[in-house]
Amino acid sequence: MTTISHNSPATSPRRLRHRPEFCLLILFLATLPLINPWVRGDGVGYYAYLRAPIIEHSLNFENDYRSANASFRGGRVDENGNLKPEFRTATGHLENHFTVGPAILWSPFFLLAHAGVLLARLFGAHFAADGFSSPYRISIAFASALYAFLALLLSFRLARRYVDEWCALLATIAIWWASSLAIYMYFNPSWSHALSAFVVALFIWYWHETRPVRRPLHWLLLGVITGIMLDVYYPNAMVLVILLIEALPQYVAALRPRPAQIPPANAVAFGARPAKSSTADAVMAAADASTPVASTLPALLANHALFAATAFVCFVPTLIAHHIIYGNALESGYVPLRDWLWRSPVFFSVLFSSEHGLLSWTPLLLFSLIGLVFFARRQPSFGVPLLAAAFAFYLFISCYPDWAGISSYGNRFFVSITMLFVVGLAVFLDAILRRFPTRRRAFFLVSGAILSLFMLWNVGLMFQWGSHLVPARGPISFPEMIHNQFFVVPQQLTAKLQVYLFRRRKLMQQIEDGDLQQLKQHPPAP
Repeated sequence: MTTISHNSPATSPRRLRHRPEFCLLILFLATLPLINPWVRGDGVGYYAYLRAPIIEHSLNFENDYRSANASFRGGRVDENGNLKPEFRTATGHLENHFTVGPAILWSPFFLLAHAGVLLARLFGAHFAADGFSSPYRISIAFASALYAFLALLLSFRLARRYVDEWCALLATIAIWWASSLAIYMYFNPSWSHALSAFVVALFIWYWHETRPVRRPLHWLLLGVITGIMLDVYYPNAMVLVILLIEALPQYVAALRPRPAQIPPANAVAFGARPAKSSTADAVMAAADASTPVASTLPALLANHALFAATAFVCFVPTLIAHHIIYGNALESGYVPLRDWLWRSPVFFSVLFSSEHGLLSWTPLLLFSLIGLVFFARRQPSFGVPLLAAAFAFYLFISCYPDWAGISSYGNRFFVSITMLFVVGLAVFLDAILRRFPTRRRAFFLVSGAILSLFMLWNVGLMFQWGSHLVPARGPISFPEMIHNQFFVVPQQLTAKLQVYLFRRRKLMQQIEDGDLQQLKQHPPAP
């Protein structure tokens, strides 16, 4: 009888290790037709920072605003096609408070598309080389989806370090389809949120991988990631609380007087052969290796100064753009900090409001937050910084005047911390599955009977939001939304999906018309 070698490809540990990642890749490739190469709403401002400098070699956004979707253009362009003067800044530029970071991350894909368009035109193709034609829009839509997938992949790899990899895989897929990420990964890829999820995931992953010994080169690269992370989305600064929590005990240890080193009684004399280490010694050494090493005060200050300087240099593109547009590098164009809700934060509304509450719209994230608490107790050196980052982000959004995100699926701001939700849900699942006598049976029970329901519910609500069965802006009626989930969505979803895949332009026009109608009924506050 023929036997299979343990080193054969069929049983190779390396192949088994990569099987979950292969599943994620297959799912990503299968969902690529859902990508919607549509630049609209906030995406017009983000995309203008990419198109105008490359195509027109300036920060003149007039063509971008005139070519924008109707709901964006209506507030900025009058009936004669002229830009309204109130949208001119002191420097004569058009106001653009959106960030420049997405343009930085999109630029390789956009430049490749631009080169392809120019080459195709030499052979008689009729694509316009103006940055508005389909090759350009497809390039940045694909880029956003790819960056979001990389965020999920990094999240899976990090979660796998602490829990069973199948729990990590299940958590990754569940957050993918039961949170707000899918809307900004596929439907609205010109917005910044998918890109923000990537840079935050990259920051946390690299911070984790360079512990416990982080050399100057590591600090420099971490500074580069941080600068781009802030270029993409300003609230991402809250994630830096991770570094603060890591640094505090290191500074305390560095400032504490060190006792004189007294060799132990069993110290090995110089030149003598050391005794053979025991298993207990090896375990202690491994534990020590998992804890960030203490350092001298000058070394800590030097490393953190290098990090801060690098992050500042990489944030300079934002400062330059603001100086050109507003005449002040520190002007963001957003609500001034003095007008934030510092004295009356909306802690409850951010989580439970019918107007895009985080947990009322995407309830699966409750288990992610519980999992982060579990993780902080199980792995304090890593779990506490992650829990603190999630809490700091929550506090920040609770004080923001536009905390509901205006036109938002769920609370879109929290898409940035997708990695924290994946890790938290993976830890929660692992903790629950440990209570079952048969892990495989429990795995299928949880995946098939519970998490799939959360994902299906979220897909139905995404359909309602995208097709305006519920308002894209303002509060929604929960009874009406629940009725739609059971009686309207099942009837319309299949037909609308076919239109989305094969006659998308017509469907997008219908959605835009519905958006305009809702804006007329509920105009935004001045």
